[in-house]
Amino acid sequence: MEFIYPAKIEDDGAGFFLVTFRDIPYGATDGKSIDEALAEAVDCLDEVIAGCITDGLDLPIPSSQEAGEYPIRLSAQMAAKAALYIAFKKTGITKSELARQLNTDPREIRRMLDPKHPTKLPRIEEALAVMGFRLGVSMMEVAAA
Repeated sequence: MEFIYPAKIEDDGAGFFLVTFRDIPYGATDGKSIDEALAEAVDCLDEVIAGCITDGLDLPIPSSQEAGEYPIRLSAQMAAKAALYIAFKKTGITKSELARQLNTDPREIRRMLDPKHPTKLPRIEEALAVMGFRLGVSMMEVAAA
């Protein structure tokens, strides 16, 4: 799953550009320019996904981008956390069992599933592998501001 959410950016008539997500009706932000609005959109998206994880909710599934929408990608760290969270929920493994399989304390698993804790990428990859998943990385060139 790629964590790229389509966003609509509109002039709000008050000198700002409003960003809304079709797949996330409760997430919106703005900026004084399109570039600022796009940067704020990534932060907004990260916060919405972190909130879903913290509250134990299902993550919104990104739909395909439509004409006039901008692709907003989760930050790499939040995408890794989201992948871990989805795998954890999908497999139904307990925190204790995952800890046992990773030869660690269940407190580490709680920290790994905490979207605000800076878990190292190799550890997330280990946990995903235990649950039968693999994390992928992609790179894209962005336009100069």
